[in-house]
Amino acid sequence: MMLTRRLAEFVIETSKQDIPGAVLDAARNAFIDTVGCALAGVSEPVSELAARWVDETGARPQATVWGRRLSSSPAEAAFANGIASHALDFDDAMPTLRGHPSTTLVPAALAAGEVVAAAGESVLAAYVLGLEVAGKLGSAVGDGHYFRGWHTTATIGMLASTAAAARLWKLTPAELCTAWGLAASQVSGLVRNFGSMAKPFHAGHAARAGILSAWMAKRGFTAEPAVFDVPGGFMSTYGGGDGPPLEECVARLGQPWEIFEPGVFVKRWPCCYANHRPVGGILRLVAEHGIRVEEIEAVEVGFLPGGDGALVSTDPQTGLEAKFSIEYSAAAVLLDGDLTLATFTDPMVRRPQARALMARVRRHRLEAEGTYSGLKGYTDVAIVTAGRGRFALRVDKTPGSPAWPLTDAERERKFIGCAALALDDASLRRLLDRLVDMRALPDVHAVTQATVRRE
Repeated sequence: MMLTRRLAEFVIETSKQDIPGAVLDAARNAFIDTVGCALAGVSEPVSELAARWVDETGARPQATVWGRRLSSSPAEAAFANGIASHALDFDDAMPTLRGHPSTTLVPAALAAGEVVAAAGESVLAAYVLGLEVAGKLGSAVGDGHYFRGWHTTATIGMLASTAAAARLWKLTPAELCTAWGLAASQVSGLVRNFGSMAKPFHAGHAARAGILSAWMAKRGFTAEPAVFDVPGGFMSTYGGGDGPPLEECVARLGQPWEIFEPGVFVKRWPCCYANHRPVGGILRLVAEHGIRVEEIEAVEVGFLPGGDGALVSTDPQTGLEAKFSIEYSAAAVLLDGDLTLATFTDPMVRRPQARALMARVRRHRLEAEGTYSGLKGYTDVAIVTAGRGRFALRVDKTPGSPAWPLTDAERERKFIGCAALALDDASLRRLLDRLVDMRALPDVHAVTQATVRRE
């Protein structure tokens, strides 16, 4: 049987009873984190522009644009919500995808689910199955896909979002195969656009394309039904040439579930994940050795091959650019003791103290076989001081990963800190309660409506 069909049958025919409760609970946590990040992002200029576009298109109001008194078609709502979810680069990530899974999956699943009044547990199941697609396809395309310039959050995310929408709209396996054929013709997203509004646009576009592809296929639209198998299809066109065979990946669907292995990594800080290991190491060195900013002569950060591939800005001038700069992230955490949403604003990036300290942050390459990322491998960090010498360590765990997780209290604080930027206290508590109870909700509309502040 062709691999496209086997993948489609897994998405459509896996029963909710075959998905462990712990997997659905972990999915619920991903929804809490993603919706919180989106509410923090709704007031960002990129989100304002997306909402303006959605409003001006005037589509029939079927799905909620989170945090706003605005509804639209499921595709356009998913577009706006995907952009808001990724606007601050605070959303989760996954190593097998080498990107951000929930920023495309959660907006697509909630929009598709809202249209058909799906139960909360059904939406969570669609997310979990879409996440399997993201992880398995992400593994198969290999690191070479990313290093050729493709942003996997967008390229693979589009195919995962198609799967989630297809599941909720009860497409047949054959229809999902066709939907993937259509989605594959929309695959796009360049790493070169990191640090600009185009990066969150990638997420919104992927969520919208997944919705559109599922809708079209359900209604008889035609496209290549074996797009993961045929010459000139997705794998042969976009594959990096260094991943395991897709057949091996498909054979491991749900064994183990991606949400547990390698797991969904939850960000502690609102910047590119490639910054997180070195930032965690810097904080450890400062705490262990009482290092003061005024005594720092240099900060040395050693990256494995590919480990800083996403950190495209060495001399950022804006808050957006600074999210993709270890030079700024290291300087800011040394100056302020933490990285917050306020850290990544234009005035903070341009402050003289940060500019001076950034000049002392130096990257170097660590020799090793293989290809790594902010989610895979390790990072060497050293701080050179005047008078006290050099302090160094190797950081081999990633903050927010299963190996270095956020506590439940830290997760809740993150959600509240994010949601408070769009909701009053009573509204955000109401939303959190509904997200926590999502498995028991008869209609996911209760969640989407709770993202809007009560008058």
